[in-house]
Amino acid sequence: MLDQAVPLTPDRPFALLDEKAIAAAEVRHDPYDFTFVEHAIPQRYKDEVLADAPPIPDRGSYGLPSLRYGKRFGDAVSDLLSPRFRHLVEKKFDMDLSACPPVIVMMGNTTGHYNEGYAHPDSKHKIVTVLVGFSREWPYEKGRLRVLRSSDRSDYAFEFAPEFGRMLMFRVCDHSWHGFLPQKGQRMSLQLCYVDSDWYVRREYLRHSVSAFAKSVPLLRKAIEWAPR
Repeated sequence: MLDQAVPLTPDRPFALLDEKAIAAAEVRHDPYDFTFVEHAIPQRYKDEVLADAPPIPDRGSYGLPSLRYGKRFGDAVSDLLSPRFRHLVEKKFDMDLSACPPVIVMMGNTTGHYNEGYAHPDSKHKIVTVLVGFSREWPYEKGRLRVLRSSDRSDYAFEFAPEFGRMLMFRVCDHSWHGFLPQKGQRMSLQLCYVDSDWYVRREYLRHSVSAFAKSVPLLRKAIEWAPR
């Protein structure tokens, strides 16, 4: 099992990612720069990767260093952390990310309760956000991440179902609004962000670690659920 460390990995051929599919994906500019890949990880890897995916203790977000996972899921993480993948993202958005460290967060809901995706544009410390679906299926109309034109979740240009192997990436800006409507269902996705400093990486992992501890304590978990958004 792999845990704790999330190292940058050397440049090498991908173990799982479909390089040609990612490279070929068209960048769209309405309402901001984003691109979608239907099968960034081919479906033939689905069962083995999901068998090695980290258990998500509760709904919400967890920093990857605090989770445990097996080899095939680790192969996906290594691909995403590689310079080879970063170069694909750089070429896609015509930018240099060599000074932008990555932070990875797993987002999930294994409880079957409602997940709520409040509209937000992402932190100003994030440069590019990459989302990869790891849900076995998502047959619901709601709960799909929406690329929004505003803070209104009904005003959207594209929807992203968090199903295995699908990838959505976008350049973060002051109007890169996204969110989803509440929906019950078991879901899991990975969020990789290239950010502006190592300080922000440490802060994010610490924040998610504290949040994970709070959610493990029943009274604190109730307080989080009832807290105003």
